[in-house]
Amino acid sequence: MAAAHSSREAWRAAAVGACLALGGGFAALSVWERELGRLRVLVNVGERAEGEEEFPEDESYPVHQFAEITEFLHERWAGGGEPDAWVETAEGPAAGRPGYVHQRVAALRRRGRGCCVVAPIVLHGRAWGELYVARPVGEPVFARPDADFATVLASVVAAGIAQTERLEEVRRLAYTDALTGLANRRAVDSALDEAVERHREEDVVVSLVVCDLNGLKRVNDTHGHAVGDRLLERFGSVLSLCGAMLPGALAARLGGDEFCLLAVGPSADAVVKAAEELCRRAAELELGDGVACGVASTDDPVGPVRSARRLFRLADAAQYRAKAERSAGPVVAGREGPDDPVVRLADEPSREEDGERRRFRGRHSP
Repeated sequence: MAAAHSSREAWRAAAVGACLALGGGFAALSVWERELGRLRVLVNVGERAEGEEEFPEDESYPVHQFAEITEFLHERWAGGGEPDAWVETAEGPAAGRPGYVHQRVAALRRRGRGCCVVAPIVLHGRAWGELYVARPVGEPVFARPDADFATVLASVVAAGIAQTERLEEVRRLAYTDALTGLANRRAVDSALDEAVERHREEDVVVSLVVCDLNGLKRVNDTHGHAVGDRLLERFGSVLSLCGAMLPGALAARLGGDEFCLLAVGPSADAVVKAAEELCRRAAELELGDGVACGVASTDDPVGPVRSARRLFRLADAAQYRAKAERSAGPVVAGREGPDDPVVRLADEPSREEDGERRRFRGRHSP
């Protein structure tokens, strides 16, 4: 689990490790979703029965069918007990201190398994879910020492899950803008590099919308930064809404009043349509003065795009022109003929010599 880079990898590693350690033929990890009143299976490993998927999307069971999670275990903890594992067989309860077994017994019989050991997973002092390991019919039945070992394994799994959750939270914070909840500059850096690489290798369309929220300084100076922050949050919501028009698009705040949308796959026309909707909705915000919006896409005649830096320069130049002309809609790079002024502006050496306006570009070398 320590080497896992995602929750899925951690779940699978936990189930596989427990299955091997206990000499089982099958193992599953499930989470108790309190708000939905269900036990949801996260992963199935080993000898899966018909209909069992490794990472099921909708395999869940009403918690009342497995009442030991909510009643048996809770009552024992309340009385000062510990969350010990127990064993059940296709014939009924065996070693350990079983809870309510009829659903599990029926499941064992239905899936051709002879016995199972069930260990509750406790995280932050609360029942998080369960570790389940089963053996096929004909194999030795789990004994009390197996249940005790499963209890220890469940505590190890809980520690691994806690570590994975902490790492994912750190990663989430590292790639998220704290004010708006959108992706941040670091996330865009990474995603744009990967997208342009895909464009080079697979000719996939990559488009970038860069926009500045007009009037933020005036709002801050007149109404205070708290009101300015609310304007940024509202525009972030508008950007997210318009980004949803483009499957898989990444909506981000680059910093200050600068935002962007990264789309991989949709046509340039679809991206321009989303940008037009963005401009329209931004103009309707109560505060601020709309948005200056520039679009660049590998789907338009802008010349070869071999680096993330060039695509950003194209979108930035389009946004710069939109701001200079106070355009009510997006300016799109490459749509004004062979001598397109936006493309020419983006590729001018003087822009490199004078220093570029956006800190975002500093990461990408020529």
